[in-house]
Formats: sequence, structure tokens, C-alpha cells
Amino acid sequence: MSDHLINRREALVGASAVAATASTGASAQTGPRKTFLLIHGAYHGGWCWRPVTDILESHGHKTYAPSLTGNADRGHLLTQNVNLDVQATDIVNLVEWENLKDFCLVVHSFGGWPASAAMEHIYDRVSSVVWVDAFMPKDGQKALDEISPFSRKALEDAMARGEAGRKPPPAKTYSITPSQYAWIDSKLSPQPNGVAFQTIKLTGMLQQVPKKTFIRLPRYPQAALDRALSECRANKSWRTFVQNDSGHDVMIDQPKWLADLLLQAT
Repeated sequence: MSDHLINRREALVGASAVAATASTGASAQTGPRKTFLLIHGAYHGGWCWRPVTDILESHGHKTYAPSLTGNADRGHLLTQNVNLDVQATDIVNLVEWENLKDFCLVVHSFGGWPASAAMEHIYDRVSSVVWVDAFMPKDGQKALDEISPFSRKALEDAMARGEAGRKPPPAKTYSITPSQYAWIDSKLSPQPNGVAFQTIKLTGMLQQVPKKTFIRLPRYPQAALDRALSECRANKSWRTFVQNDSGHDVMIDQPKWLADLLLQAT
């Protein structure tokens, strides 16, 4: 399936449409109420989704944007024991305790690792997925094999110091919106080292979901994400989008465009 290429004009038109609807509040909702579970990437936390969740909730929809163990507001739980299983269980437990069904799972960046592992347990509850510049691991891989040179160096340095997490890069790594850099820098937190070392065990449950969307943000260079885009392009069960007017953190650079796409993807 061919990509939907997004240029600045299209992004602004989409953003304007969402803004116009959002301005009327929850009464603007049309159709059934939708539920979204949004999973963040490395160094981030649930905070990064706030620009998008505000829009979705203004439409009357329900959102969950947790921070995974060891990240952000759950940084006090960071230890050497935080691994892939722990963060995948964060997702599975939220779904089970909140009894989520027929919901859209939205995953950003490194979140593709714990989310893929979680899908082995919750796939039958998920009606749609949106992989936002997110990793799509294969059975038997570990994140250490695909992390960026910066993250690998930060990981080696943290381990040499006996620290459980590696320090984040500056905000400009992820965003092209300078006015947001101070806020992003104040929120980025160390990434648990242990998550990168555990081998993932997958049986392909992600591919069983009826509606699947992949978004690539090429201003963030990452070979593994380029491969994921190519694989999704070759699989007719996936819709693909390429957004050229955003950094890696599209939920911050283009929140209205992303919210509009999420509403269409469910």
C-alpha cells in the first residue's frame, strides 16, 4: 500500500479541522466514544502525550498515557532489575485492571519493544494499532542491537558508573519546535538500561490486529525505523504515512495532525 505523504500544507489543514472541532468541546464528538492507550518511547513518559490527549478528550474520547516503570513520574522505581518484562507487564496490567476492550494502542519509538511484548497477551482486546515512528522487533531480538550510537554510548557510560539508567539527549534530538525545548528538557529522564538487554519473545500477535497504521518521521534518522516502514509498505494490512514536517516527537511538533490521524485510524 502506498504511503500517505504529508506536507506542511496538508498538516496545517488537518490541524485546523481538528482545532475547529476541539474548540466546541466534548459536544463535538460524533459516533461512539473511543479509547486510546498511548505508550511513550525511551527517556520519555506519559507527559509527552498531553498535547494529543487534550485534543482527544475534548472530543469526548477516553485516553490512558501511563509512564512505564523507571521513566518520568515512575523514575523512583528505576533499578537494575527493570527489564523488558517489567515494562510489558505495565501495559498488560493497565489493560486488565481497567478492563480495556476494543481500544486503539498508540506506540512511539522505543515503546515498540514493550508494546510488542505486551501484544502477545492483549492482542484480542486491541481493535487498532498506530505505530508512531516505533520499533517493530522480531522474535529473538533485543533492543541493544538497534539503539542509536548516542544511546549505546550513554548506556556504556552509565554501566561504567554503576547507574541503572542512561542520561537523555537534548530536546532538539526529538523535536523541531524550539519553543518547546525547555519543557521537553525538564521532563526527559534516564532510560532503564535493563530493558535493552532482554531478548523479546514474539509469535506475531501484533499482525493479528484488524487495523494497523505505521507513521514514519524521516527527520529522525534510524535505520530500524526505515526497515519497519518498508515492511509495512509491503504488507497490505498496514496503512503507512510519512510526515516530513515534524521531528521524532510528532505528538509535540504536530499534535493536532496526529490526533486527527488517530481518530481516523480507529
